[in-house]
Amino acid sequence: MHTAADPTRLIRMIEEIDDYAILFLDRDGTIESWNKGAQEIKGYRADEVIGQNFSIFYTPEDLLGRKPEKLMDTAMKLGKASDEGWRVGKDGIRFWGSISIKAIYDEGELIGFSKITRDLTDKFNIENAVSKYARELELRNKELEHFAYVASHDLQEPLLTVTSFIELLKEEYAERLDENAEMYLNFIKQSSERMRSMIKGLLDYSRLGRKLEIAEVDCNVLMKEIKEDLFINIKLGHATIIYENLPVVKGYAIELRQLFQNLISNALKFRNEGTDPVVVISAFKIKGGWKFSVKDNGIGIEERFRDKIFSIFQRLHSRMDYEGNGIGLAHCKKIVELHGGEISLESLPGVGSTFYFNLNTDS
Repeated sequence: MHTAADPTRLIRMIEEIDDYAILFLDRDGTIESWNKGAQEIKGYRADEVIGQNFSIFYTPEDLLGRKPEKLMDTAMKLGKASDEGWRVGKDGIRFWGSISIKAIYDEGELIGFSKITRDLTDKFNIENAVSKYARELELRNKELEHFAYVASHDLQEPLLTVTSFIELLKEEYAERLDENAEMYLNFIKQSSERMRSMIKGLLDYSRLGRKLEIAEVDCNVLMKEIKEDLFINIKLGHATIIYENLPVVKGYAIELRQLFQNLISNALKFRNEGTDPVVVISAFKIKGGWKFSVKDNGIGIEERFRDKIFSIFQRLHSRMDYEGNGIGLAHCKKIVELHGGEISLESLPGVGSTFYFNLNTDS
């Protein structure tokens, strides 16, 4: 009869384990036992490796640095040694192994070592691929931001020249210009000014997230300051801004101000004719941060446009109806994403819109 602690039974159990390579080594590191997992991971049969030193699994670089000997020394001194790196299987095939070596003593005398190896090649490759993709993405984002910055900065100069010369032309040749010429020049000037506004928006968009400083932001204080900044618009539009008990969050103060101000400004701009604007800002705690909502009673947005509005330079209305360059909500989306969150929208045309966004401010 075998008990649970029967050495023979334990040895058989170890031999049958196929997802871990479990070996026993003598005091010099010579392999004394081999299991299914070892054959699966390293490729050798038991008769091919028993009697050889376990250093055969190490790369030439590790052998040159005496890594096998150092691991055994550490195990003898500390009782256990762990390591992770490239190992060599049969036919020179390499795998990424995580190993643990434990010194075995009998009545205070070292009699050998147990060694456990896991094949983490798939995990290592996935992590490497993710890391490489993240680096490439970061590089491309930097290149894109640099391009946007340079392009928008350099494009402003010729536009400024165009508008300046139009003013000069109108001033110097005022008596020679008929009504049509005056109208054409005004069209050119207005188009140039719109282009400058769009370029400035692109420049601001490219700068978002360049110099980020985390700070504690009291959203109640922030709302008070935004109301002061928008005082004229609020007064002339007979608007009401409602908020209370908003949280103090950790985030990027300048960007958060821009986020809330853009959403509130939009609510004041896209109002229902004959209706005084009402904007309600609220928040509730969620796992990892806060979820905010900015609700208005404006003109609303049709469902087919709800994904489109967060893209850069997307406008749903003509400039005759509403001024702007179609970049404000793209700014909002980017700012929310800088805080690890997402922004979404619920809206009914003619009734109003509610923008929801979460800020992962606890991390």
